[in-house]
Amino acid sequence: MGVSALTGLSVVSLLSLGYLSWDWTKPNQVESDAVSEPGGPSHRPPHIVFIMTDDQGFNDIGYHSKDIRTPVLDKLAAQGVKLENYYIQPTCTPSRSQFMTGRYQIHTGLQHGIIRPQQPNCLPLDQATLPEQLQQLGYSTHMVGKWHLGFYKRACLPTRRGFHSYFGSLTGSVDYYSYWACDGPGVCGFDLHEGERVAWGRSGTYSTQLYARRVRKILAAHDPDAAPLFIFLSFQAVHTPLQSPRSYIYPYHRLGNVERRKYAAMVTAVDEGVRNVTAALRKYGYYDNTVMIFSTDNGGQPLFGGSNWPLRGRKGTYWEGGVRGLGFVHSPLLKRPRRVSHDLLHITDWYPTLLSIAGGNLSALSPGLDGYDAWGSISEGRASPRHEILHNIDPLHSPAPHGSLEEGRGLWDTSVQAAIRAGDWKLLTGDPGYGDWTPPQMLSSFPGGWWSLERHTVPRRSLWLFNVTADPYERRDLSEQQPDVVKQLLARLAFYNGTAVPVRYPPEDPRAQPQNNGGAWGPWASDDEKEQDWGEVSPLKGRERKGKCKQCSVKAFFKKLNTGIMSNRI
Repeated sequence: MGVSALTGLSVVSLLSLGYLSWDWTKPNQVESDAVSEPGGPSHRPPHIVFIMTDDQGFNDIGYHSKDIRTPVLDKLAAQGVKLENYYIQPTCTPSRSQFMTGRYQIHTGLQHGIIRPQQPNCLPLDQATLPEQLQQLGYSTHMVGKWHLGFYKRACLPTRRGFHSYFGSLTGSVDYYSYWACDGPGVCGFDLHEGERVAWGRSGTYSTQLYARRVRKILAAHDPDAAPLFIFLSFQAVHTPLQSPRSYIYPYHRLGNVERRKYAAMVTAVDEGVRNVTAALRKYGYYDNTVMIFSTDNGGQPLFGGSNWPLRGRKGTYWEGGVRGLGFVHSPLLKRPRRVSHDLLHITDWYPTLLSIAGGNLSALSPGLDGYDAWGSISEGRASPRHEILHNIDPLHSPAPHGSLEEGRGLWDTSVQAAIRAGDWKLLTGDPGYGDWTPPQMLSSFPGGWWSLERHTVPRRSLWLFNVTADPYERRDLSEQQPDVVKQLLARLAFYNGTAVPVRYPPEDPRAQPQNNGGAWGPWASDDEKEQDWGEVSPLKGRERKGKCKQCSVKAFFKKLNTGIMSNRI
């Protein structure tokens, strides 16, 4: 990982970018609203292939780690642009929702957790998705793989949200061979879909290989000169369960950590899948006019073979290990390829960036986008238009016991889970999640308490400030040395919270259980069924809905315990 030289930790670095002179009540802090030049010829929009992996950590690729063999991904990244200051979200649904809409979680109502299989919830139907916009520009749009953006109504399905075709799984985690998915003991069903129908009889093939073959089939059937193509290849790998063909495991037989061994094999299987897709792009005449993007959806889970080393934290946290993602762009259309970019980039930026290179008119898009057109930065090395990222504000997350409005200078209640980055600075409040530094060689069979030794050697807190440019490993909290920076970022959080929409997190619906739907996961509510009034769960008031009774406390305890046990399944 490239790390810039240690810089001064004073407020001067903030002033040098003009942050203390910003109007902290405005939504966008960009230097220019100019639209970048598209990468390809204006009369021939490029084909776009977006490849997303699931739970692949920052240290889980060959060019970051000697443990992992990914020769194809390494070569594609080396020939393209490596994105080393690229951010995603801590878990599946949030990242995918922001990729699809170009909006932060607080602006879609998905600020809390993930969409569970039994929840009557999905990506808001009033949000125009990226594939819907690309269809209007003449693109043929296809999705293969994991959806995880809700499916309780047919209107929520990928084929109703902008994709001409869909083949994959709707839930968050399935068996790689049987496509069986469970959401608790006894609540299990089949989850592989072709369009809007259950793909019975398609089980038995390893999903990474099955999905890569489907993409090759799409490429073979389409005429690259007839219409531009958008493919979203959303691998379920390398999410648990840790499964792969034996042939991929053997090269890692010397790895002592069994989970790491299986996990590495799954990454190598993905590498081979990408090789086959890239070969098909060349074979069928797409490659010279294609933009290929590779991205993970969140940080890795060290308990199940992943590694974010040397970053702090893991999947599900707002430490760098949870939100700094693997990413690169590979394309013959890049004007300055073969380089490493340290420009700030966020997953919401793909929405306007891809629409820009597709020939879309960004000024005509509905207001409220949180992403920026970053093609000029990616392709040409121009300064990034992004200087700030709201990682999230989650009003329903358990409040930190040591936080208060007083600690937040009267601007912000620091018991609320939130995180924001501005320039070099990153502020976290509330409970950011498990905050250890986990070397990849740690054995997963260690007692659970061993994972917490370093974290619990420091007093419990509810507010942190880091200069993540100088200290990407988040070891030096500067909140006491930089009170002015803290105050400015707290004010920024308060501003963003004022723009938040109500949280969408309904209770589970027993009608969703597969035994009520022929043994498969799929829509269970009619499209004309009235949605919940989401105003009932308003920002920063959701905690008031939690009961104070003893019984409620017991339920909350077991819910938290279950979340910890099942964390590998989100």
